[in-house]
Amino acid sequence: MSLKQKAIKGVIWSAVESWGQQAISFGIFFLLARLLGPESFGLVALASVFLAFVQVFLDQGLSQAIVQRHELEEEHLDTAFWTNISISVLLTTLSIACASFVANFYNEPQLTPIIRWLSLGFVFGSLSSVQNAILQRKFAFKALAIRSVVAILIGGLVGVTMAFMGFGVWSIVGKELANRLAQVLVLWWVSDWRPGFKISKRHFKELFSFGINVLGIQLLHFFNSRSDDFLIGYFLGSVALGYYTIAYRLLIIMTQLLGSVTSKVSMPTFSRLQQDLPKLRYAFYTATRFTSLASFPAFLGMSALAPELVRVLFGERWLPSIQVMQILAFIGILQSVYSFNGNIVMAMGKPSWSLGISCINAVVNVIGFSIAVRWGIVAVATSFVIRGYLLSPLPLLAIRKLTNIDLKTYFGQFISPSVASLGMVGIILAIKYLLHEQLNLYALLTLCIVIGTLVYAIIIALIAPKLFQQLIDLAQSVVPLGKIKKL
Repeated sequence: MSLKQKAIKGVIWSAVESWGQQAISFGIFFLLARLLGPESFGLVALASVFLAFVQVFLDQGLSQAIVQRHELEEEHLDTAFWTNISISVLLTTLSIACASFVANFYNEPQLTPIIRWLSLGFVFGSLSSVQNAILQRKFAFKALAIRSVVAILIGGLVGVTMAFMGFGVWSIVGKELANRLAQVLVLWWVSDWRPGFKISKRHFKELFSFGINVLGIQLLHFFNSRSDDFLIGYFLGSVALGYYTIAYRLLIIMTQLLGSVTSKVSMPTFSRLQQDLPKLRYAFYTATRFTSLASFPAFLGMSALAPELVRVLFGERWLPSIQVMQILAFIGILQSVYSFNGNIVMAMGKPSWSLGISCINAVVNVIGFSIAVRWGIVAVATSFVIRGYLLSPLPLLAIRKLTNIDLKTYFGQFISPSVASLGMVGIILAIKYLLHEQLNLYALLTLCIVIGTLVYAIIIALIAPKLFQQLIDLAQSVVPLGKIKKL
């Protein structure tokens, strides 16, 4: 099977994993939001800020080094596995010991037991990181899809059952722990690799020389993605953080659905093509083009329909999340099409470049959030979006330096989805204005989604018929998995 066929098949199974996982996750999220209040989500979000910081140091970037490395020996795998196990035990102990200090810092006594129980997730994560990297390297995304969907389903069943039984915030804790444990069990079932004891200092150095940059990137990513939660929780409290978390969680779900499908496959694909720049550029253009076709209408539609979506999905008590959701939708567009940028820089063996870009983003994010938090969660979301677009040229300049991409070709791919999405939003707003008094909320939302989708497809077919035909060809290639047509 050629690399292209492996990549497309990987995208298909990555889609099964991501869409199946997110569909189940969203259903669970919907039920828990109906059963629990903002404070429960805010408490877990506060705990997750500390745990996410500790999580940064768990893998040391070794799993990404395994995916990226051209030549891999058994000693690399064994060394990475036992290194991760040792670090996870240390981090779990440290996290349990520090739980009360974190709770006192936030003035939230309930956080202490929550952090201590969720700390067990570090051990679960260390037991599966190497197997996960091996399967990604082999393009075995079917096995990863099975693992993710089964685990999220088991975790969700535990969480929702506990919520119905009145366990409150512990429903979310139970869901997370059950999910992590199920991931380990299923991954060990579908993976044929088992750790040995061929531990080597030399092989650790070979992996860590790449992984140290990944570790730095992940640390900076923490400040990028979690400093808003930290500041909101500290200055505005767990309830405000709960409202922000609901809006941000929907952004994450959408980004995972639209960007992570191909992003997961892009790292091993780009790594294989690092010596063939024309094919690498083509793969990069193709990935961003098809991602933009889905992400532009999805996020702009989410912004236009946020008032209806929040009321229908979560209920009236979550109304403060509406404006945050509308604003964050615009960073969702950027994140989805930019999800390949870091992978292509890493695949070209320049993790230090990603580290530098992440450092700049982190510094500007923290400064922006620190200034904006005094005006509330809407201001924090606005700061997030402004920072994203102001610094968006940096990764593109790095990619252009490494691969010589044509920026005119790159940005030209976004014209058709932009025009079609704006037309779709115009129709949606017109329907809402004309029929909001005649239809109930559910009917209005359904009508807007159906008509908006049709309008978007028609506009794409009219202004970009060749692109529309490529979409049809891609859809036809997915149905008979054994016959993958040329895009």
